[in-house]
Amino acid sequence: MLKWIALVVVLTVVVVLVLAANRPGTFRVERSLRIQAPPERVQGYIEDFHQWAQWSPFEKLDPAMQRSFSGVEKGRGAVYAWEGNGKAGAGRMEILESDPRRVTIALDFLKPFKASNTAEFTLVPRDGGTEVTWAMFGPVPFVAKIMHLFIDVDRMVGKDFEAGLANLKALAEKG
Repeated sequence: MLKWIALVVVLTVVVVLVLAANRPGTFRVERSLRIQAPPERVQGYIEDFHQWAQWSPFEKLDPAMQRSFSGVEKGRGAVYAWEGNGKAGAGRMEILESDPRRVTIALDFLKPFKASNTAEFTLVPRDGGTEVTWAMFGPVPFVAKIMHLFIDVDRMVGKDFEAGLANLKALAEKG
């Protein structure tokens, strides 16, 4: 009986490892929303990390989160770092590019796990407003591939992007 249990366990581990090995080496999560405001106004809320507390759902994960700002005030070279509870974790963001059509951010998570990704906001003028797409993408190391077998990152992060874009919409449309 123990041999059969050991065999089932070994086969399960092998199947999980084979499935993980065949997963993509990169990921991308994105959501879009039309905002009835010009791209420059929307960009102003994105390229200034001081404004994120007004619209980013990640800012609400830990009311006691420690935040620091460095580099330039806003736009390319602005840096934002945070350290919070287990839910908020710790990390750092730096704006690499900012213009009325795109804001690109280097996003480095330190806790609860280390990861380096890119966050990107694209802003496309459309019918007197702006089509805003919030995306995050990056590499998926092997251990993360195993986790992705059991966790739907698109659904998990996507709902936060949807909430953040809705908050951004309300803020930008208010003026």
